[in-house]
Amino acid sequence: MKNKKIWLSLATLLLVFILAACGGNDETSNENADTDSGAQENIDMNEEESDTKEGMDHSGMQHSGSGEVPEGLAEAENPTYPVGSKVIMHADHMPGMNGAEATVSGAFNTTVYSVTYTPTTGGEPVKNHKWVIHEEIENAGSQPYKPGDEVVLTADHMEGMKGATATIDTAKQTTVYMVDFTDTKTGEKITNHKWVTEDELSPVE
Repeated sequence: MKNKKIWLSLATLLLVFILAACGGNDETSNENADTDSGAQENIDMNEEESDTKEGMDHSGMQHSGSGEVPEGLAEAENPTYPVGSKVIMHADHMPGMNGAEATVSGAFNTTVYSVTYTPTTGGEPVKNHKWVIHEEIENAGSQPYKPGDEVVLTADHMEGMKGATATIDTAKQTTVYMVDFTDTKTGEKITNHKWVTEDELSPVE
């Protein structure tokens, strides 16, 4: 009888241990499931952030140009960086530009503007776009515009730019350059990119 009670007690204890072990495994499984779920959420968030950044890129930017310049634009007589010069760009108008080595393909004296405009194709206003030159403004006279002036753009650097009404943000008289360079992000060769100002360039050492 005593042996039977002892075996019954042992069986009961063994059953308790087995159930406890199973419960622990369930908790571990739940923790693993929670971890997997959290990891998936992080992946989803990263994908969303990536999509957002892609949405903010300059995909509408006309990186390469024909080399044609607006009528009346004067070539610089003694530019700091003559045509053919190798330079380093310190501008981030678009990804893959800052720090890239470039070759000067044109140098011109003019007034250069940063502008805010709403694309003719719709969408949010483009703020502080760099750069538009005086000769790329409709019916531009001989006098430069001032910050706050409202103008109509004839430049087509980006989709929806040509014909758009813009507000002048900044204005300065300087030498502007057309450049050829290789996009540091994509490896794409860009030719006759318009425009880079003199203070955004430095010589290749």
